[in-house]
Amino acid sequence: MADVSAARTKAVFEFKSATLPLIAVILKTSDLDVLAEALDAQLADSPDFFEQEPVVIDLSLLQEAQGDGDIDFAALRSLLARHQTQPIAVRGGNAAQNAAARAAGLSVAAMPAAPAPRAPAPPAEAPASEAPQIVREVPVPANGTLLIDKPLRSGQQVYARGGDVVVTAVVSFGAEVIADGNVHVYAPLRGKAIAGARGNTEARIFSTCMEAQLVAIAGIYRTNEVPLPDTVLGRSAQVRLDGKKIAIDSI
Repeated sequence: MADVSAARTKAVFEFKSATLPLIAVILKTSDLDVLAEALDAQLADSPDFFEQEPVVIDLSLLQEAQGDGDIDFAALRSLLARHQTQPIAVRGGNAAQNAAARAAGLSVAAMPAAPAPRAPAPPAEAPASEAPQIVREVPVPANGTLLIDKPLRSGQQVYARGGDVVVTAVVSFGAEVIADGNVHVYAPLRGKAIAGARGNTEARIFSTCMEAQLVAIAGIYRTNEVPLPDTVLGRSAQVRLDGKKIAIDSI
């Protein structure tokens, strides 16, 4: 009888591990009024960008700020849901924050492995303590290439961990596209592109319209403080390493 019951149970459902694409919202303040204003400004021109995608609320930066501890997680969930996201978990919080998050119906997730060192970027227009960082963490498919077909707005970041990334829409000023392999942008590249994020010196960056704010390969970078030459500015170009220097060639 027990064998029959077990067989029926197995036929009805199975438990399997799943790797899902997630949005991480990295909070830099616990003041929800300030956060709401920053989110409204950052996402004003793309209100449906997230299309009800799952969100992890990252609290790790709040641990570095004195007094940034208490959070109304129910209100925070409502705020993020207003921007077409589905908050499902928190990470990087302290014991009290984790308990409050669970009480609000959120799960507690482990922090991912520390990312590779990033090249410094020009100062943002909004104070760092106020603007949340929105990171689209997407597992690279088995073929090793991640495809992004939506515009990346200022403050948004995509990281293709373990492979290449192909973007077929504009990468706006202030947005970041990062890959452990190559970065391909078949549209204007106006933000930051980082290839070989974990040290691959053979990685390259390609764009059909090179206007980058910053390009970097394996930790070696160049910003727009040094203007691009006319031969590549606004044109199809590739970025590669020449020894320990960034080289940008027309295509």
